[in-house]
Amino acid sequence: MNNDLMFSSKDMTWETPQKLYDKLSEEFNFTLDVCALPETAKCEEYYTPEIDGLKQEWKGICWMNPPYGKEISVWLKKAYEESLKGVTIVCLIPSRTDTRYWHDYCMKASEIRFIKGRLKFGDSINSAPFPSAIVIFKGNIDKLNVNTYIQ
Repeated sequence: MNNDLMFSSKDMTWETPQKLYDKLSEEFNFTLDVCALPETAKCEEYYTPEIDGLKQEWKGICWMNPPYGKEISVWLKKAYEESLKGVTIVCLIPSRTDTRYWHDYCMKASEIRFIKGRLKFGDSINSAPFPSAIVIFKGNIDKLNVNTYIQ
């Protein structure tokens, strides 16, 4: 992703940094990427925009790096609701603690890990212009745990 796109609203997708994903996958053993493009999918099983993960039932242990535009709240709502069915969903999202979606859904997560520093998404040379967080929804867990996540 080039800088023109990184600092604009033309493209709201941010390719997951492979190193970060690999570290989390070692811990969680992901089975489904719920919001992917074929060229950037992180799991063998994944939902594309055409399949529309928002309309699908999620299962197993899910990875979610949603589009970072206005629809992010819809994806977080879906993650929260699927976790109530016993599914585990690990989300990479911007750390925007001042937003309604953060308070409506992220604060209901099982765990939040704040990433130290700023991520470099995809093949980007520069770091993202925003901080990031890992928000973990685990079914049947009602205690929020907040940590600093060191890369």
